[in-house]
Amino acid sequence: MTEESAPKGFSPKRVPSYDEVLNCIRCGLCLSVCPTYREAGTETNSPRGRVALIRAAAEGKLELSHNFVDHMYRCLNCMACAEVCPSGVQAHEIVLDARVEIANKLPQPAAKKWIFEGLVPNPNRMEAAVWPLRLYQRTGLRWLAERTGVLGMLPHHLGEVAKMPPTASMTPLRRKLPEVTPAQGERKYRVGFFLGCAQSLLFAENSAGTVRVLARNGAEVVTPKDTACCGMPAMAYGDLDTAMKLARHNIDLFEKAGVDAVITDCATCGEFGKHYKELLKHDPEYAELAAAYSDRVKDISQFLAEIPLDDRLNEIKVKVTYHDPCHLARGQGITAQPRDLLKMIPGVEFVEMKEPNWCCGGAGTYMLTHYEGSMNILDRKMANAANTEADIIASGCPVCQMQLGYGVRRAKLRMKVTHPVALLDQAYRPR
Repeated sequence: MTEESAPKGFSPKRVPSYDEVLNCIRCGLCLSVCPTYREAGTETNSPRGRVALIRAAAEGKLELSHNFVDHMYRCLNCMACAEVCPSGVQAHEIVLDARVEIANKLPQPAAKKWIFEGLVPNPNRMEAAVWPLRLYQRTGLRWLAERTGVLGMLPHHLGEVAKMPPTASMTPLRRKLPEVTPAQGERKYRVGFFLGCAQSLLFAENSAGTVRVLARNGAEVVTPKDTACCGMPAMAYGDLDTAMKLARHNIDLFEKAGVDAVITDCATCGEFGKHYKELLKHDPEYAELAAAYSDRVKDISQFLAEIPLDDRLNEIKVKVTYHDPCHLARGQGITAQPRDLLKMIPGVEFVEMKEPNWCCGGAGTYMLTHYEGSMNILDRKMANAANTEADIIASGCPVCQMQLGYGVRRAKLRMKVTHPVALLDQAYRPR
């Protein structure tokens, strides 16, 4: 869209496609699948309601008020609406564009600038920021705080939020993984491993297992130490410039590594990496590189489904169900592959839960910014999980794993939450 044709209410820098906004025929199919509409029951909490608000703002009929901003950030970005829309309206993308416009037009909190420009892009600072959590968990303060009721005295549900993080690894995986992990036996592939922020800091053993599984199946694994955040957290909060900067940084790293594929075990990192080509399509220096990078990105389950797997697996007698991360199932179209990996493990009894692709309510920082809504959505998910009577809930997204783990504790269920490939890794290990 050119500056001349841009709606007068929005700037042309990242204006939502006006044609796509107009394509919404207000049929209402999106209402049946939108978690926020199902919880709130109001039109402005629906995808078509948000699109209508954005159209009014783009036409200069509505100001970017606090109320407008609030409705843009109530969206989970789960993509369920786009999946059922007969007109192909990508409401979640339009909402992200509106958030960029909000960030460009309205004063932003200083903390937001520090988080997305100073903290998140810097792996060393991210590691340092997790140290207080490690001390809180490892010194017994967490145990004491949870059992004395101190957390209940904190305002705005901060006490409950403090219970969500899993036990952080004492040493981030980025500092333990070698730059190059050799293949076991004959080298058949040379792949890069995109080690995500949460995976390195909070789910290190899962990602260590991912690398072991890749090596076991003939892959030489290159893990660049300077890999930065994929950029989706910044994009979700309207910081387009930081998201693009991070994309260029990661493209340069893996281009230098000379790998055949870039493997992720984080649904969000994979989905956003596959969209680098859209993010940078107007960048004359990076458009071609971004397209090549996006074409190389593969989720770990996707990659393993495409190669002959070592089937010498030990038995694990366990009942497993699976939750579809939104950025994996809808964002990348990957649903069968994780399930197939689980089903190939001897002894695993796989049982499908009802509504496996219904959002769990994690959605990045949604559980922090919209706690009540997040918990209402989570309760629905946990009821479906409990009905399976499974021992394990598997899911390929760190935010989903954290949200589901908290849901298990909150509902007092006797379940564990893990990554599907972590079970495959376990099955490969000698008894």
